[in-house]
Amino acid sequence: MRRTARLLTGTTGAALAVAAAGLLASPAYAGEAPGPSTAGLRMYPSSVAPGAQVSANTAACGEEGTAAGDASAVGAGRFTLAPSTHDGEAIGQFQVPPSAQPGTYEIVVTCAGSGRRVTGDLVVTLTPDAEQVVPRGSVKTGVGGALGPDPAQTAAGVTALAVAAAGGTWLLHRRARGDGI
Repeated sequence: MRRTARLLTGTTGAALAVAAAGLLASPAYAGEAPGPSTAGLRMYPSSVAPGAQVSANTAACGEEGTAAGDASAVGAGRFTLAPSTHDGEAIGQFQVPPSAQPGTYEIVVTCAGSGRRVTGDLVVTLTPDAEQVVPRGSVKTGVGGALGPDPAQTAAGVTALAVAAAGGTWLLHRRARGDGI
């Protein structure tokens, strides 16, 4: 019995050592935190209803600032991006067709001078962000929080729990003294 315990302890220790070595050997990344690239394609707004106007911005084209956009994935066709008032950014607009179906669509922009290609996602929903309904309050499932909308029910529940706790304590105390139940 004792030998088995030592064997398991040795195996567990070896497993922990291997796990620690794996954690120490994992690559460490320095530099920028992961996140959206400033040189990508950004949509304003990023979530629209069919028929809405969308602006596409990118800093990927640099100082030249002109680019050709392709929104045919959503059915809007081609559009042009021109230099904007922000340094090194290009901006263009297109309209999402009223017949567009809900989903996520990839919009592609190709810079005029360098031929660099950047993409961005556009989300088409049935209702625009301004009209979307946000749920409020609690879900009426019949089970849940202690503080409901009726203070009388809450007080009755607290009283019932207090009586049950006192009765249980009294019975346990009586049994421990040997009085019988």
